[in-house]
Formats: sequence, structure tokens, C-alpha cells
Amino acid sequence: MPITKANLIDSIYNNLDLQKQESRIIIEALLEIIKHTLESGEDVLISGFGKFCVKDKKERKGRNPQTASNMKLRARRVVTFKCSGVLRDRVNGKG
Repeated sequence: MPITKANLIDSIYNNLDLQKQESRIIIEALLEIIKHTLESGEDVLISGFGKFCVKDKKERKGRNPQTASNMKLRARRVVTFKCSGVLRDRVNGKG
């Protein structure tokens, strides 16, 4: 089961003895900072967790799977995530 924004808010609320509204403000602020940073093309590095990067994808040829016709896919930016070695080790039971 994936963790949701509401789960994060509840976790902050329960673990840090804050009001629920304060927890919501903290999570919303954190997510807004990450979004604005990525929108500006900068990376977000969180030590011990990982790195969110914005990558440019070039225009490329593609195919419509429904009609099998060739088409051009426009250039675009995508967000990628690379986990840190610390997180990778914990996920693999080595930490």
C-alpha cells in the first residue's frame, strides 16, 4: 500500500506532537519547495534519501500503437529519482 500525503501528515502529527494543521503546513511547504525547485530546472538532493533530477528528453520518433502510424514526440523534461546508497542498503536489508 503506497504512503499518501495524508499518511505523511498523520505520521508527523503522531511523532512530533504537533497539531494536525501544523503537520499539514509542514508537508505542503516541503512539497512546494521541491516542486518549485524542480520547475526551475534545479536538482533536489536529500542526504540519506536520494536525488530528484530534471532531465531533458530530445524530440524523437514514435509510433501510435492504435493506428501504427509514425509520429514525432516533442522534446520534454522529465523528473527522475536516484536513491542514495544508504536508502538502497536499507531497502535491501543491509542497513
